[in-house]
Amino acid sequence: MKSTPAEAAIRYATAMNTRPVNLLDHDEAGLRAFFASIGEQPFRAQQILKWVYHQGVMDFAAMTNLGVDLRRRLQELAVIEPPRVLREQVSLDGTTKWLMGLCDGGFGGGNAVETVFIPEPNRGTLCISSQVGCALNCSFCSTGAQGFSRNLTTGEIIGQVWQAARALGHERNGARRITNVVLMGMGEPLLNFDAVVPALSLLRDDLGYGLAAKRVTLSTAGLVPGIDRLRDTIDVALAVSLHAPDDALRETLVPLNRKYPIRELMRACADYVSDKHKRSVTFEYTLIDGVNDHPEQARALVKLLRRMPSKLNLIPFNPFPGTRYRCSPEARIREFQAIVMAGGLIATVRRTRGEDIDAACGQLVGQVLDRTRRSRMVRETGLTTIAGTLADGASR
Repeated sequence: MKSTPAEAAIRYATAMNTRPVNLLDHDEAGLRAFFASIGEQPFRAQQILKWVYHQGVMDFAAMTNLGVDLRRRLQELAVIEPPRVLREQVSLDGTTKWLMGLCDGGFGGGNAVETVFIPEPNRGTLCISSQVGCALNCSFCSTGAQGFSRNLTTGEIIGQVWQAARALGHERNGARRITNVVLMGMGEPLLNFDAVVPALSLLRDDLGYGLAAKRVTLSTAGLVPGIDRLRDTIDVALAVSLHAPDDALRETLVPLNRKYPIRELMRACADYVSDKHKRSVTFEYTLIDGVNDHPEQARALVKLLRRMPSKLNLIPFNPFPGTRYRCSPEARIREFQAIVMAGGLIATVRRTRGEDIDAACGQLVGQVLDRTRRSRMVRETGLTTIAGTLADGASR
């Protein structure tokens, strides 16, 4: 059976006692450095980027504006290898979820992550993952209950977009099915900063997917040093998982709050939107029945956010097996929204999408080779007893 270019490169690299370079791991700056390191002109980076992200081409042999010798060298030294699509599910509402296997396996052989596409009349939003599992252990999130295995590489992050674009028939200079990308899938992106930023660069770069800053959103549970670092690194929209107006409650929902309390988080968010780029911040607030959905909590939220240029995204809680939480009743959700809007906040209620295929917010689980033993603890003791046990260590 004829081998693929990636398999041939891996065999060659093994024989030479090296590892093939996955070119998806590099943005333009990284590719320019790679080509310089092998004695090629840096402009080759632009050619590769156009083939990969504009044309969707993975095979070096098909890159006809590269010389024959260079194509041969690339087949020996490098690969273009996104995650493998292991399974595709389509919801009744049109939402699509993919299970993507990573280089260490999937379906029994290793790790896999989930990626979700949400179609709407005027846009298409792709939700991608940044880690295998999540170390932060937010008590209302199914992803966190799976434990944590490792960070994704840049190629595994941007490769989710590449695979989704191919599956959807997205054309960089034609039918643009993917108009927005959000890092709201599995993991805390700011705990994988060095791999996430090149992926953000590829999403923004005209040689990549060419998305405007407001169409690329990074969601964080509130890792304050990471927010500060992101502000000084790249221009994207920021979403912050708030979920409570006070420290006492937020610590039970988002254990990271013990290390970075709300006052520090608000300072970092204010700094993020204060510069010349006019960045935006969206605060995400999952409404949980009897926990954080009372009128006095809505009024406290107004007091907390009224001086912050921001939007509030109210998210009905999406249940998952083993959780003790329930979604707030519709009437209480609307009452909560009315109170915060009367207080001057811009507040929308996120419509739940893909719930029938477990693709809604907080439901992504993938396949995690858990190094934290949290998934075993969940099975043995239940979700209610372990919230926060790993948050302090994971935030360092």
